[in-house]
Amino acid sequence: MDAMNRRLTAQSGFSLIEAMLAAVVLAVGLVTLTGMQAISFGGNVNSKELTRVTNMAADMVERIQFNRRNVAAYNLIDTQNAGTQPPTSQWMARGDYAQWQALLNGSGLTNVRGQVGVQSIGPTTLNENSITVTVTWLGSASGGSQVLRNRSVTLTAVVAPE
Repeated sequence: MDAMNRRLTAQSGFSLIEAMLAAVVLAVGLVTLTGMQAISFGGNVNSKELTRVTNMAADMVERIQFNRRNVAAYNLIDTQNAGTQPPTSQWMARGDYAQWQALLNGSGLTNVRGQVGVQSIGPTTLNENSITVTVTWLGSASGGSQVLRNRSVTLTAVVAPE
């Protein structure tokens, strides 16, 4: 019986040190998981902003392509400068400017600005133009961060008459 008692005491359960070590490993894992969640949230915020801005820039490219005969009227548009809107004789380009400006201003982005540049390319007989649409804004560096950084999206396309 005495040998049986010795065997049972030698094989008793976990010690306090082992339990504390398991708790530390668990705590480190949970802290790491929390950090990964914050990084993921920041990435989601950035990708949402980038998707929204890309769609707004693509919208303006499509507007210009639809009105391709008057592409020069879109040159040097700047949504933060009302003096750059197309002339009143170009009513479609002027309407596109107003709608794009309202879309950008209503986007909820900080200090958002849309700009368009038009440049003639190739032989002038082909009447091809390269258009560049740029949207800039202040975006957060990471999810809940208060640090803002300049961000921009630029789309370039070639517009030719029909």
